[in-house]
Amino acid sequence: MTQDFGGTKPVDSHQQFDVQRLARYLQEKIPGFGGPLTVQQFRGGQSNPTFKLLTPHKDYVLRRKPAGVLLASAHAVDREYKVITALYGSKVPVAKTHVLCEDDSVIGTAFYVMDCVEGRVLWDPQLPHSDVAERGAIFAQMNQVIAALHTVDYAAVGLADYGKPGNYFERQIARWTKQYHASQTERSEAMNRLIAWLPQNIPPGEETCIVHGDYRLDNIIFHAAEPRIVAVLDWELSTLGHPLADFAYHCMIWQIPPEVFRGLGGVKLGELGIPTEAEYVAAYCKATGRAPIDPNHWDFYLAYNLFRLAAILQGIAGRVKEGTAASPQAEAMGKSAGPLADLAWQQVEKILARRGETV
Repeated sequence: MTQDFGGTKPVDSHQQFDVQRLARYLQEKIPGFGGPLTVQQFRGGQSNPTFKLLTPHKDYVLRRKPAGVLLASAHAVDREYKVITALYGSKVPVAKTHVLCEDDSVIGTAFYVMDCVEGRVLWDPQLPHSDVAERGAIFAQMNQVIAALHTVDYAAVGLADYGKPGNYFERQIARWTKQYHASQTERSEAMNRLIAWLPQNIPPGEETCIVHGDYRLDNIIFHAAEPRIVAVLDWELSTLGHPLADFAYHCMIWQIPPEVFRGLGGVKLGELGIPTEAEYVAAYCKATGRAPIDPNHWDFYLAYNLFRLAAILQGIAGRVKEGTAASPQAEAMGKSAGPLADLAWQQVEKILARRGETV
């Protein structure tokens, strides 16, 4: 799996741009930047194509919007740049940013450039190349960093205008319903049920913090030799939102079987040294000073996030159909949308069973 997603490759033909023009632009914008410039494309990155910029003195990373017709509000590299810049120097490890370019004439689409942070990107949550002690430490570190993110004073770091406080679930369900319909390739009964049920059953209580939106193992760079996070990546979906929406997204891996989409569902966690979902949630609650979470509310948050991930993967399936998907793994990922929608509805059924209701 890592060979499919990890490392770099030559730039895909449909992603190529004028390297010399980019080099001239960066020489003007980044102090100390000097060529010659060589560009490679990272294998990962389903949404915004990501490139490694190699120079004799330092390496950088460039994230750009993909070419072609795009869904409204998607691929927001300007938002990624803003949040990473604001969080640099906080308890949330991020790369140092250098420049945001919204002039399409330079490489054809908007992009930004940041430092290249070296380390490990781990794709399989079972962590097959780690021992028991390291697995536990890696999960503890992920928990610590998302808790730190959710306790950042977003106004103090200049992100008071980064999103709309309040009604987060209502707005997000509407957004992902719209995105799903815009990229729908086949009918899903589970998605239709979720679209009808979720907006009517949002748990009470408003909270607002910076949410990453896609906080998972493979969007994190770990130190090469230590179970320590050196950078959190891929902030495209970040905004101001509800912390438990963000945290439950991160916790979906305990619900998803490995054969559906990189998950831990059905895995013997104790043998691996990986905490159970309940242990992981309890650690987060302790780190953030939160009371235990109502089981019905937690199952709603999981259902919402499985629905949301299904909509995201449906977007990838739509891009496959249009020929604009960023990687060859996109087709397989897009096919996971239906099974994830089914898992989301199973979470709803748990709530209905506790309430003595049926649909």
